[in-house]
Order: sequence, then C-alpha cells, then structure tokens
Amino acid sequence: MASKPLNDTVNAVQEARHLALPVVAMGVVIAVLYFGRLFFITSAVAVVIAFILEPFVTLLMRARFPRSLAAFVVCSVALLFLYVIGLGAYSQLSGIYENLPTYGQRIGDLVDGFRQKIQSVEERTYRMVIPGRLRQQEEERLKAQQAAAKNRKASKAAPPPVFAPPPPPTEERIPIGEYLYSRLNSFYEILLMASFIPFLVYFMLSWRDHINRSFLQFFHGEDRLVAARSLQGIAEMVRAFVVGNFLLGLLLAVTSSMMFWIVRLPYPFLVGPLSGFLSLVPYVGLPLAMLPPLFSAVAVNTVAVYVFVMISVCLLHLIALNILYPKIVGSRVHLNPLVVTFSLMLWGFLWDAPGLLLAIPLTAGLKAVCDNVRGLRPIGKFLGD
Repeated sequence: MASKPLNDTVNAVQEARHLALPVVAMGVVIAVLYFGRLFFITSAVAVVIAFILEPFVTLLMRARFPRSLAAFVVCSVALLFLYVIGLGAYSQLSGIYENLPTYGQRIGDLVDGFRQKIQSVEERTYRMVIPGRLRQQEEERLKAQQAAAKNRKASKAAPPPVFAPPPPPTEERIPIGEYLYSRLNSFYEILLMASFIPFLVYFMLSWRDHINRSFLQFFHGEDRLVAARSLQGIAEMVRAFVVGNFLLGLLLAVTSSMMFWIVRLPYPFLVGPLSGFLSLVPYVGLPLAMLPPLFSAVAVNTVAVYVFVMISVCLLHLIALNILYPKIVGSRVHLNPLVVTFSLMLWGFLWDAPGLLLAIPLTAGLKAVCDNVRGLRPIGKFLGD
C-alpha cells in the first residue's frame, strides 16, 4: 500500500519534468534569439539574398560555369546593381533635401488650414448646442478683464517689488557624450555585421552543395531522409516566398514609378519603388505605400494629384494581394491568418522592424520542418491553412 503513493509521486515528478523541459528550452531559445538578434538578423538577411540570387547562379551553371565562378559573377553584378540604385537614390534624396523648406511650408499650411477648419466646425457646433454657456463664458471673460484692470491700477500705486538676482546656471548632468557614444557604438555594430553579408551570400552560393552534404552527415538511416526532405521543403517554401515577393515588389515598383512619372509627380523613381515594396508589408502595407507618393505630391499640392495617388496605390495593392500574390506566393506558403498574426507579433517583438519582414519566411520554414518530422506533424497542421 505504501508503494502506490510513492509511485504516484514519482510519476507526477516525471510528468512535471517532461513539461518543464520544453518550457525551459523555449525560454532559452527566445532569450538567445533576442540577445543575439544582430547576428541572427544578419544571417537571415544573407540567406534571403542567397535565395533571391540562386536562380541566376543556376542559370549560369547551365552555361557550363563552375558554381564558384557563377556565384562570384552573380554577386558582383548584384553589388554593381545596388551601387547604381544607391547613386540614383542619392540624387533623388539630394533633390528632396534642397526642397525641404518648400515641403515644410506646404505641410505647415495644410496643417494650419485643417486645424482652422476643425476649430470653425467646433465653434459652430458649440454655438448651436450650448448658446447659454457661451453667454456665461463671455460675461465671465468681461469680469476677468475688469478685475485685471483694477489690479493693474493698484499695482501702479504700490512700490515696485525688489527682485532677487537669478541663481547662477547649473551645469547639465545629462550624459550626452555617453548617449552619443552608445548610439555610435550600436551603429558601428550594425555596419560591421552588414559588411559580412556579401561574403556570407557568396559562400552560401558557392558552397551550397557542400553545405547540404555536410549537413546530412549529422543524421543516419531514416533520420537522414527526413532531414533531406525537411531541408528541401524549407528551401522550396522560403524560395517561393522570397523570390515571389521580390518579383511582385519589383513589378509594383516599376508600375508605380511609370504611373507617377506620367502624372509628373516629383521624384517618381524614388517614391515608386518605396511604395511598391512597402505595399507588401503584411497588414499595414496599404497606408505605408501611400506615404511616399503623398509626401511627394505635397510639392504639387492639387486635389487631383492626391486623389490619383490614393486611387492608384489602392488599386495596385488590391490587384497584387488578391490576384498576383496567391498565384506567385500563396500556392506554396500555406499559413493560416492567426498564425501569421502571432508570428508577426513574436518576431516583431524579438527583432523589431526586421522581424516583421522575416516573420513569414521563418514561420514557413518552421512549418516545413514540422511537416516532414513525424512527431511534429500535428504542429505543422496547426500552422497550416
């Protein structure tokens, strides 16, 4: 009889241990992802760029280029392309910088006009609803003016007060130097990690086959087959998402730039790509896509241009997400909306803005692993649509 309570206690302890270990492991993983986010973001960005450039490397390999040479050529062309885009963006930004006073004045006029309209509407509404209260406030204002006039007369008759000298200025104790140093230090870390991205992309492309074979050596028997399927599923799903979004964003950028150029919107080749790629941000893509062209339209400041910008951006956003996105991306990335929302919240909390951009491909890769591992298939079905 005494052994039964002892066995129950042992079983309860074992069950608690089995439940506690995954919770502790999850906490450790979240902590590592949070505190090492600069390293993981850099690696994830390099992987995303490698997936975008991999089709071009494969195309050169069909022309009998060695993989290392094909990767070098593709990376060099990509860097040259980024350099040309940077020069174009710099020229556009320099023009915006020169016209900043004009933009500031126009925005100030718009804000003042909007504020005056709101105040006039509030005053008319207040007079219609509470006319007696306005008369009472006017009487109180007149009484306050009369009392202030009496106080001024009394103050003229009284002797002038003696003012004490102002206290000497105290030194500010705000550690500006330490603040600037911490900011510069973080900027230096970001710049340092970003400088590794071209090298990471090149090695990922040139050593892709070797990395795959070496990774599979960690597994044996059936586990190796599961690992190969998981790796292939991750590659296909992430490539479909990344390359599909890149092509869709490129199409939106070109279309937006041409439309803005036709209506003579200032800086169309800067605000067009910004609007096109921002339109792909989940949930908040539409308002973000409107901001750059609306800011550029302030220089024109006509109602027709504002209406054209809003209608064109809305139409492009709706066509892209409802017609093109399901055919290009949605056929392979099967995630339900609830999981997408939670993934955006989680990765946004861990990695801020880069986490919002990388949330869906990371979650899609996790789903690919769960779909191929027998014990994790219920989680894969939960993540799926």
